Amino acid sequence: MRAHPSMASLPPSLRATIPPAGSMRQWPRHGSPGCLLKPFAPSGTQGPWKPRKGKEIIGGFYALSPRPGLRLISLNMNFCSRENFWLLINSTDPAGQLQWLVGELQAAEDRGDKVHIIGHIPPGHCLKSWSWNYYRIVARYENTLAGQFFGHTHVDEFEVFYDEETLSRPLAVAFLAPSATTYISLNPGYRVYQIDGNYPGSSHVVLDHETYILNLTQANVPGATPHWQRLYGALETYGLPNALPAAWHDLVYRMRTDTRLFQTFWFLYHKGHPPSEPCGAPCRLATLCAQLSARADSPALCRHLVPDGNLPDVQSLWPGRLFC
Repeated sequence: MRAHPSMASLPPSLRATIPPAGSMRQWPRHGSPGCLLKPFAPSGTQGPWKPRKGKEIIGGFYALSPRPGLRLISLNMNFCSRENFWLLINSTDPAGQLQWLVGELQAAEDRGDKVHIIGHIPPGHCLKSWSWNYYRIVARYENTLAGQFFGHTHVDEFEVFYDEETLSRPLAVAFLAPSATTYISLNPGYRVYQIDGNYPGSSHVVLDHETYILNLTQANVPGATPHWQRLYGALETYGLPNALPAAWHDLVYRMRTDTRLFQTFWFLYHKGHPPSEPCGAPCRLATLCAQLSARADSPALCRHLVPDGNLPDVQSLWPGRLFC
């Protein structure tokens, strides 16, 4: 099994130093991010910004075909980060990454291939202009995109995408895997996805996923031996018929009224170590709204969660963590 990297979100001091292509002349002599992006430059490139003739992949994003019929696209989500001050110059499509993504998706559609996208910052946490453009791309290529996988928030969650006309038909879901780090006051965790297999005509969609944690409370007992343990499986725990977008949409609205189901989600959301303060009604609505918000600053996505229509107040309750 081969691992494929995705450009991680950097600490704010470094994240704000990832400029779009064309801005490099403004770099101090010793301030270039080349050392940060060089590991992600594809074979045949001369560093992250100057590809050789015929190579179109620059800036820490790339595409490859791990197997016939499947295209893997890794995005550099620092180009959508709210903490990247270079995006004040161009927040719509820095480095032309989204335009490049459309080209990759169109080529995959023409070939009849399916596509998985991996990245660090999930689209719902990006700058508004970038996020809305990405959302539109996902809607256009819903039949080509078989999976989206992100991280960044350190907790266990997801983001559902809807058709732009009605914002009511679930057409895609982005899975946000829990972090291996403990920030903030969490157990280390990791995710294993079960994907439709490698055979002609495979859908390559996610069939199920399992999350594993290292319980630090148990591991710190004198004489204990730390070990990873299975925390849960998605379909089994949530009673899902499958792992398709509509199932995750339905789960959110089930949790709106089923307090016990939501408490299970809240426990797993925090990798088995939830905060001591209970999550009351406003907290629950804010958390559920986040699962519906794959597009930044779009309160209409949560309109059915809040009968009185007080949507901005719900989104303002989202956690204000400094993610990394």
